[in-house]
Amino acid sequence: MEAFSDGVFAIAITLLILTVTPPTHGELAHELLRLWPSYVAYAVSFLTIGIIWVNHHSIFRLFAGVDRTMLFLNVFFLMVVAFIPFPTEVVADNVRDPGSRKAAALLYGCNMILLAIGFVVLWTYGSGRLLREDSDRREVAGITRSFIPGIPVYTFGTLLAFVSPIASLIVFAALAGFYVLSSSLFARRIV
Repeated sequence: MEAFSDGVFAIAITLLILTVTPPTHGELAHELLRLWPSYVAYAVSFLTIGIIWVNHHSIFRLFAGVDRTMLFLNVFFLMVVAFIPFPTEVVADNVRDPGSRKAAALLYGCNMILLAIGFVVLWTYGSGRLLREDSDRREVAGITRSFIPGIPVYTFGTLLAFVSPIASLIVFAALAGFYVLSSSLFARRIV
């Protein structure tokens, strides 16, 4: 299961670079600078997928095994992960257009909400049925606490797009930073 998951993560994270399209006309230096939305969207989504991958390994190493239900929950979760390059490209292509940036931020936010829900479902199911008996209860509690802000903050960030799409996208980037910090606080050495 983890090998399949790693493959999906690797493909999704690799596809992100396809959202950065090289310029075909104009002065190259100027056109490369105009691609800044693509660079930012790529970096935030790459970091987000990287965090998801690290946290995915962190939780699954605490499980004694997986059952059929967990396999299907993981497949649906990975489907949402594999979708990330699409809203990333939509944001990069539309962030400068005041008429389109709200829809782009909403699309990205909805994908992030689904990711947060997917992680909570994976963790809730797995920690309730599949935990190894020797799992460190403090680590389990720390992981559980770290997932608490995801759904409400992604929902807030998504709804914020109705008022300010740029602020919405900043919230998504800040949440990625939060998860880098929080995952390093509860993580132990992954073998």
